[in-house]
Amino acid sequence: MKTVQLVKHSDKDWEYLSDKLELKAPLVLALGNRFMLEEKGIYEELRQKFPDGHIVFGSTSGDITAEYVSDQSITVTAIEFEKTAFQIETSNLLTSDVDSFKTGEQLIKKFNTEGLKHVFVVSEGSLINGSQLAKGMNAAVNSSVLITGGLCGDAARFEKTLASYNEDPKQGEIIAIGFYGETFEASFAIHGGWIPFGPERIVTSSQTNVLFELDNQPALDLYKKYLGEKSKELPGAALLYPLNVKSANEKQSYVRTILNIDEEANAMVLAGDIPANSRVQLMMTNVDNIANASELAARQAIEKRNTKPQLALLVSCIGRKLVLDQRVEEEIEEVVSVVGDTTTICGFYSYGEIAPFNSEMNCQLHNQTMTITLISE
Repeated sequence: MKTVQLVKHSDKDWEYLSDKLELKAPLVLALGNRFMLEEKGIYEELRQKFPDGHIVFGSTSGDITAEYVSDQSITVTAIEFEKTAFQIETSNLLTSDVDSFKTGEQLIKKFNTEGLKHVFVVSEGSLINGSQLAKGMNAAVNSSVLITGGLCGDAARFEKTLASYNEDPKQGEIIAIGFYGETFEASFAIHGGWIPFGPERIVTSSQTNVLFELDNQPALDLYKKYLGEKSKELPGAALLYPLNVKSANEKQSYVRTILNIDEEANAMVLAGDIPANSRVQLMMTNVDNIANASELAARQAIEKRNTKPQLALLVSCIGRKLVLDQRVEEEIEEVVSVVGDTTTICGFYSYGEIAPFNSEMNCQLHNQTMTITLISE
């Protein structure tokens, strides 16, 4: 495997972060600021640099390398595989008449399943129901295929997200990259570092990812009561106080971020489904908890491996980034300290992470986690 990384900061030209190598038909991951991805000619610029490249764009809430975390850039990681084949498939919610579940199911069914080892997903993040996308993908693939990835971001604006494959970035797009090869190895782990607090409450009214009532009281009123003065900063403040959800349908509890609020309906719009009769608690964290969770995820991912990782794909949540603030690079440094500085680090801050629970195989939508996928061939 050969990799090349380069970056374009606002109002600057492209700068190489690695040796400038000639790559053959590379997978090119171009992750970055939504406004910069909207600039005219960005696809043509990368096509000139990688004439035979398979170029995948995704907007982020911050792009990640071993060197930095940046909000005002496009970071490119180009990968030439020596022994691995890959297939890329796409779908678009805006041009399709099916829901998120069917979108996920139909997307995975496009792949040749013979020898398929891993699927990495770069999904639009503002229109999708990530829970249903994950369930649809699970329905279309056998349990031996690992699916990881994340939902694109738009900083903390939540206006729109962009993604594409071999064309200008656009709304509604979902890209799935399938990897094949006898020696290809992918391992993963997720960890959050968030702590539940306060009483558990029962979801008494919800519809897919919209939460209406807790303990027969308007959910938004109750949430504002807990936040106190911080409720004036909603919906942004909600990223710092997600919900821990315990559902009868899942063995493990999971975290749901509140993406928006509906004042008229007195409801909260979450990043994924919140089933009726599930139990929820508020959560909080601090910088040390987040950094420690990232280290733990890296250690678990590397312990599952037979070979040394060559590429680390990191997807972390925008809520974690807001907590870390000026110390945001600390959680990346923890990962690098575990996987080693010869492993290429590529990733982004997201509106949701896609991976199985640790020790399981069916993928799920997660919020507020560090999700690590380690790859080698």
